[in-house]
Amino acid sequence: MADVPARTIWVDPDDPSVVYILDQRRLPHAVEVLDLRTVEEMAEAIRDMAVRGAGCIGVSAGFGMYLAALQAEGLSADGAAEHLARSAALLRGTRPTAVNLDWAVSLQLGELAGLWAGPTLTSRALDVAQRIAEDDVERCRRIGQHGLELMREVHQRTGAPVQVLTHCNAGWLAFVEHGSATAPIYAAHRAGIPVHVWVGETRPRSQGALTAWELGQAGVPHTFVVDNAIGHLLQRGQVDLVITGADRVAANGDVANKIGTYLRALAAGAHDVPFYVAFPASTLDPSTTDGIAQIPIEERGPGEVTRVRGVDGSRTAVGARSTQQETEVTVVPEGTEAANPAFDVTPAGLITGLITDRGLCAATAPAIAERLGTTAARI
Repeated sequence: MADVPARTIWVDPDDPSVVYILDQRRLPHAVEVLDLRTVEEMAEAIRDMAVRGAGCIGVSAGFGMYLAALQAEGLSADGAAEHLARSAALLRGTRPTAVNLDWAVSLQLGELAGLWAGPTLTSRALDVAQRIAEDDVERCRRIGQHGLELMREVHQRTGAPVQVLTHCNAGWLAFVEHGSATAPIYAAHRAGIPVHVWVGETRPRSQGALTAWELGQAGVPHTFVVDNAIGHLLQRGQVDLVITGADRVAANGDVANKIGTYLRALAAGAHDVPFYVAFPASTLDPSTTDGIAQIPIEERGPGEVTRVRGVDGSRTAVGARSTQQETEVTVVPEGTEAANPAFDVTPAGLITGLITDRGLCAATAPAIAERLGTTAARI
């Protein structure tokens, strides 16, 4: 497997007109990098889940607006303004549930207002995109430090490795570094606290496989299980706490996350296992006061449900090296209809607490307002 980049997204140091992303569609079986040169290419990468995860989507959108600014060079002031507005709408339309995307686009538009043409526009857009990325890294680092205290408390109480259950991928692949749900796990591992992670498969897209790949890279002990095994693990007392990420958090504490999060919260509650949600302040949507009623749920194509992609054991020669041969198979009878809601909403009442970059808090409107404020996060 090729060398693993240090981050999920970066600008070519020798050619700043190129933005590189780690192509998550090829993981965990191959490490490949895509070079993007236009806002249209970035929008397609987001829509097709070459990048995924709330934080990474937001950072990618920030760099998408930078690419749009590059494309606006040479246009009149009015032409540049129109192009940026179209680009913002294009990016916003790619993934409607993840609020970080709109947050990043709005930040760029606010910073670029009035700079509608010339090199100042592109230099400011690049500066903002890089600030969004660095902000993401720092917020996730802080999540890890705040969540570390929960991990330490469990270990001190049990004297055994901390058993954590995850869902989907809320690791560094879903952000820039550290991740959200994985940040406390990595912090505990670095601090010498023994930890073991139960990694849920997370169909469709099997995003748990990305978490397993990440944890393997970091040397964190983990076990991959199908989603239907989660209730069994919780019932048998094999889980100390559940930590998931979030794609949007409402002001009242309701959380939108990958489909299946709600079921994990229900099962955890039935067995008195603490259920935490980790996210940076940029994932809070203070304008949404009722997550269940107001958060839009993205409906993706049925092929993600009816088909499964993986490697078949054979290898293909590519130059001097060989790569595993990927294949895709259909798992349902021909003609079967399938629905594919990509997210669900977990009510605040099922959430033990929120792990944010600004500290721990209860999943209630007053606690969130006190800890995170009532306006969109700034950088």
